Amino acid sequence: MNDLDIPVITIDGPSGAGKGTIAQMLALELSWNILDSGALYRTLAYFMKENKISLNNFKEKQKEIEKRFHVSFDPGVPGEPVKVIFEDKDITSLVRTEEIAKLTSNLATEPIIRGFIKPCQRDFMQAPGLIADGRDMGTVIFSDAKHKIFLTASAEERAKRRQTQLKRQGLEVNMRSLLQELEERDKKDTEREHSPLIPAKDSVIIDTSNLNPEGVVKEIKTYL
Repeated sequence: MNDLDIPVITIDGPSGAGKGTIAQMLALELSWNILDSGALYRTLAYFMKENKISLNNFKEKQKEIEKRFHVSFDPGVPGEPVKVIFEDKDITSLVRTEEIAKLTSNLATEPIIRGFIKPCQRDFMQAPGLIADGRDMGTVIFSDAKHKIFLTASAEERAKRRQTQLKRQGLEVNMRSLLQELEERDKKDTEREHSPLIPAKDSVIIDTSNLNPEGVVKEIKTYL
């Protein structure tokens, strides 16, 4: 089976729209591979931190990085984060810290980093199929995918979801500051020069504000 025969469903959208949950549910239901592109960037940020690699010396270290940078994802179980496996270890909790999130945010806009990550993302296109979760999956990485979904939701609803998620982790966060962070992230994502967050022209846009995850999956399946 060549790449053109392998089906890909792209799931794009802003933070808090439900991409991760929906991608996980679809991957489990279809028994397909899953790509969590945000976690892939986080893993690279983690690897660079652990090996004292910066943007300044990334180019000279790139061949070494390519040899060692092999990441896989396990959809795991619904309600828990997709597992990140790197160098035969589950590093899920290590790449989901605030420190790594900040490092990733700074790295992800750099052309040299995006250029390095793109072929890594394409490598996840394996039989029987791939669910690709990100922000530019349908527009850039898998622009040839037959099924493209763009999830959205109001900023208020997305902030509520984030607050619920953080409460489960035992953290108390101010709703107003969460909303402000989301709006700033949206602005940064939609206005960035490289791969801005926009729906692909041939994508199906689904507003998840008033839908539960099962309802979103049901709607997506009507387009497959």
